[in-house]
Amino acid sequence: MWKQTVLSAIVLAFGPAMAMPAEKSSPPNIIFFLSDDQRADFLSCAGHPVVKTPTIDSLAKRGIRFENAFVTTSICAASRASILTGTWERTHRYTFRRPPIPANLIKESYPAYLRRAGYRTGFVGKFGVNVPKGATADMFDYFVPLSRNPYFKKQKDGTLRHLTDITGDRAVAFLQSCDKNKPFCLSVSFNAAHAEDSDKKNHYPWPPSEDGLYEDVVIPPPKVSTDFWQQLPELFHKSLHRERWFWRWDTPEKYQKNARAYFRMITGLDRVIGRVLSEVDRLGFGQNTVVIFSGDNGYYKGSRGFAGKWSHYDESLRVPLVIYDPRVPEEKRGRVIKEMALNVDIAPTIAVLATGKMPTTYQGSDLSLFVRGEQPKSWRRDFFCEHLMDHPKIPKWEGVRDERYVYARYFEHLPEGEFLHDLKVDPNQLKNLAAEPRYQAVLQKMRKRCDELRDRYGGPYNKEKK
Repeated sequence: MWKQTVLSAIVLAFGPAMAMPAEKSSPPNIIFFLSDDQRADFLSCAGHPVVKTPTIDSLAKRGIRFENAFVTTSICAASRASILTGTWERTHRYTFRRPPIPANLIKESYPAYLRRAGYRTGFVGKFGVNVPKGATADMFDYFVPLSRNPYFKKQKDGTLRHLTDITGDRAVAFLQSCDKNKPFCLSVSFNAAHAEDSDKKNHYPWPPSEDGLYEDVVIPPPKVSTDFWQQLPELFHKSLHRERWFWRWDTPEKYQKNARAYFRMITGLDRVIGRVLSEVDRLGFGQNTVVIFSGDNGYYKGSRGFAGKWSHYDESLRVPLVIYDPRVPEEKRGRVIKEMALNVDIAPTIAVLATGKMPTTYQGSDLSLFVRGEQPKSWRRDFFCEHLMDHPKIPKWEGVRDERYVYARYFEHLPEGEFLHDLKVDPNQLKNLAAEPRYQAVLQKMRKRCDELRDRYGGPYNKEKK
């Protein structure tokens, strides 16, 4: 049986001290935790019936959780570029097989911006992007990139240590080198819970601390049928969604084995977050350290007969987002925020928390007013989303999502690649209404809005544009 009492002790260890009010004049320390391939509902505080995430649950209870947080591009490379720069893929133009993120945007990335403002900046884990030569030296005082493949790394004494635990080791080392008279911003970017794509048998290698966890649990099937893909256009039938589905989810036995292993990886990173925050408290930083947790993209985990992410459905775009600020009064904690938050909002939020302002290059919005318990006079009612990676098995698309409708067009596969969903009557996006006569006015409106937002962030897709 898994050691639940140990995790509870970890949460309790950093909880009370971090809740103490800090001096308002002190710029806060900031720790940003980022998971890989974790969608919004894979948290116990979000209602998942199986996965255990007690540390993140504690942060949500003492902070806020956004139930409508999304990425603007659902793939790690483009999303992490958006997180760093506060801009859409259409603007930064970075994804796999593309040139590095432009130097002018990296100069204003949140770590570079905070470093110029007097912060000590650190990065540990999966960097996941390419930047101009020498740029990391301007962004970070402490830069420790860590990559999987394999997850288990041989140590000097010959033993193997899981990458999630190594990430925690390096994060703790950064904290131990910090000075209480200088604020810090630490980014901890987990490789978990990304599958080990090169291993077709053990796709999700979990840390040994999670051995046996969920072994006696039957993992519920996906909410959307695994036969759903059959009603989609041909462009999806031989996509990477389907190819990797056969690797991991195509039999009940595989599904149970891999889902348990995947959830162990999530619980493992939650445990390491607890370890890092315990060190924050032990070192006396807790009362003035803001903690942010999010994911770089969603994950199908077999839903719709898909593996991976990449496309326009909720499983792909929706991510967890929790922010805890110990300076906020008790009565304003534990809230669940319904307004739309995006990955491009993380850089603006960090910048404003640290300095009270943000670079003009940022296209996202500051979320710190929600953290303080304030309600904005106006907020976004929709957002632009896209996926522009040049890959023969991942169709490119662009779209817009508002509070009721989702519009997407796979622009190299029209007309069959155009989608419209009405979330009010079809929250699981099971029906494509693009050809329905009674939805033509809505379709035209969403097409126009998609064009407007596309042009705001960079214009029509041009493969040759650098």
